[in-house]
Amino acid sequence: MDFKTVIENLLSTFEAEGIRYALIGGFAMGAWGVARSTVDMDFLIHKSDLPAVHKILTGMGYECRYQTENVSQFVSPLKIFGEIDLLHAFREISVGMLHRAENRRIFNETMTIKVLKVEDLIGLKVQAIANDPSRKHMDMADIESLMETYGGLIDWSIIEEYFALFKFNDLFEKLKSNYGKIK
Repeated sequence: MDFKTVIENLLSTFEAEGIRYALIGGFAMGAWGVARSTVDMDFLIHKSDLPAVHKILTGMGYECRYQTENVSQFVSPLKIFGEIDLLHAFREISVGMLHRAENRRIFNETMTIKVLKVEDLIGLKVQAIANDPSRKHMDMADIESLMETYGGLIDWSIIEEYFALFKFNDLFEKLKSNYGKIK
């Protein structure tokens, strides 16, 4: 997947169409300076924008391979365009994530893209662990990398809400004790 080409094609259209989006997943971690390999792109998209996003992606040659109330997966037959996964924002908590998203510079400061805040990326990782405990090792590594880098700067009250939502209060306390100090 050629991430730069995909982003160049998507962002101009997303902006022109007023799509409410934010980058999530491994590529978003990279936008925050925390390296993590990834083979696809993941976005949080406001659910009411999904028909327009579907039209945009299919117009670019992507095929919708999977769709539920919560997620969609689009795959291009061309390797250069790869796979795009969408998480649908329609609950209050995920719509709040979209509102808090920040513009980040990527590709050596040559492009700007909306990216979830670190706290919200951590929240999605906590949800992923709750939904699929077999992912815990990988997602905890991501959470700890973000906390190691930003622990003294992040809003721990937001993160605490995510851990409490999934009944991971003890884990939250341990992580805050390890990473919550201002550097």
